[in-house]
Amino acid sequence: MEGRHERDPGYDDWFDEPEPPSETQSGVNRGAFEDPDEVWVLPEEDDGRGAGPRELVIAGRTLTMTQVAIIGISLLALLFAILAAAGTFNGSTAAEPTVTPLPKKVTVTVVPSTAASTTPTTEAPAQTLKPGDTGSQVEILQKALAKLGFSPGPPDGDYGPSTQIAVEKFQVAKGLGEDGIVGTQTLNAIQKALAG
Repeated sequence: MEGRHERDPGYDDWFDEPEPPSETQSGVNRGAFEDPDEVWVLPEEDDGRGAGPRELVIAGRTLTMTQVAIIGISLLALLFAILAAAGTFNGSTAAEPTVTPLPKKVTVTVVPSTAASTTPTTEAPAQTLKPGDTGSQVEILQKALAKLGFSPGPPDGDYGPSTQIAVEKFQVAKGLGEDGIVGTQTLNAIQKALAG
């Protein structure tokens, strides 16, 4: 029996549990265990560099440094996730909405107005007009065409090509003969369009 033990513990270890097989002894069944109780975890030994204890006791539980590191990294990840969800890492900060309280009571006073004018604000020319005419009646025509959506440009009192084109567009829109002259039919159509 003396050859069986390489070190002598100084007492009889006949009833002690046998030592677990090392990897070299159980090369045939490497990694395969018959019973989960046969899985042995050997304690880490001090490497002699004075690293100190490799375990930490927290709340009565013994944790290895690896477990402590995993817990620490998990807590940091959780902290960063909370900060990201709160928008801390967002480059722009959103302004908080301003809340204005509603007034308790609002009094509205309605002032009666004068009677509405039934006359159109833009008047129609009082006479027939043709290209080459000038004066205040042409200016009234130009303002009337602009009000109806057929702008001849700025009202200058000159019945030129732009005014003639505007009159022709108005005549086409109203189904009149397209000649660019404000005759009786075109004049009546302008007056009717401004009144309506």
